[in-house]
Amino acid sequence: MTRNMRSARTAGTRFERLVADYLADAVDDRIDRRPRTGVQDRGDISGVRLAGRRLVLECKDVARTALPQWTAEARQEAVNDGAVAGLVVHKRRGRGGPADQWVTMTLADLAAILNAAG
Repeated sequence: MTRNMRSARTAGTRFERLVADYLADAVDDRIDRRPRTGVQDRGDISGVRLAGRRLVLECKDVARTALPQWTAEARQEAVNDGAVAGLVVHKRRGRGGPADQWVTMTLADLAAILNAAG
């Protein structure tokens, strides 16, 4: 089955829910999917915090990897949210479990996270 705009949106929503539910169970029950906010998007998952500071998570369930675009999007969303960093959670093909998915960030984001952690 080929993916159309509707099926892509459905897959994205399902993946965001998978990520949010896993993190809510594993980390903090206040973590949840964030409602869409349009031009000033602030990421897909809300409630992710490190030492009291917000982290933005941008979720991607797509066939082709586009790390430069995704990390730029996550960085802009972190700016929009006033967050310390933006991370990309992307689908790992052949591995359906939420804990098996990939997380990507720039080295600058890693440094910001490590500095925020103290």
